[in-house]
Amino acid sequence: MKKLEGAAIAAGMAAMLLAAPAAQAQWAPGWGGGGWRGDGWGGRGSMLDSPRYPNRNTRDPREGRVEVTRFVSTDPAAAELGKGPVSVESESGDGPWVEASMRRTFEAAIVDALVGAGYDTLHPDVPQPQITRLKISRQVLSPGEEKKSPVSGTAAMEVGTYGQSYGLGINVDLTKPRSALVSTRLDARIVDKASGKVLWEGYATIATREGDDKWSDGMIATKLAGALFDNFPKADAIDPVGAG
Repeated sequence: MKKLEGAAIAAGMAAMLLAAPAAQAQWAPGWGGGGWRGDGWGGRGSMLDSPRYPNRNTRDPREGRVEVTRFVSTDPAAAELGKGPVSVESESGDGPWVEASMRRTFEAAIVDALVGAGYDTLHPDVPQPQITRLKISRQVLSPGEEKKSPVSGTAAMEVGTYGQSYGLGINVDLTKPRSALVSTRLDARIVDKASGKVLWEGYATIATREGDDKWSDGMIATKLAGALFDNFPKADAIDPVGAG
């Protein structure tokens, strides 16, 4: 009878020893040495913080930034800047073709800016001694991201003193691929109609994401025109040049 009891106790101890590694494997080594709730699943060793999965919310510092360069002629005729009637005309520029509808949007924004600068744009039949010539061009600064699977993951297995552990991490990225970052440039020249001399010129650029609802053509045009004619006609002085 005692032999049977001893055998039962031995069997029970063996079962406990066999179960111990399995239980340890579910917790101790974990993913990165600290258990699922330590440095593994949500701690320092998380795959979500891995360089393979960069922060998609990082914004390009160029987005929405406006840069402006302006020059004003030292010619005496420049004293008439901001006075009297002026006409506005545009062309597509040197970059990719800019359609006529977009050019009209920029023309309207420039007309508003010129009115704010003191010009008369309401009487097109009156002789206009000055002409404002525009160029609008666009350039891709960085291409759009390719569409990829929103779900990715990795697996890891560790073997330790008390057994082995197996970890599976799944990364779910539901953010949309970023569209191309595009630079829009607006060039403006105010020319004396009689002499053909350039009295004032400047350009403004802004970088925006293609298709971004925040940056419609109208918003971009208004932003660039306002920046370009801010404190008009103040600018860096240059010697008078021809219309070119």
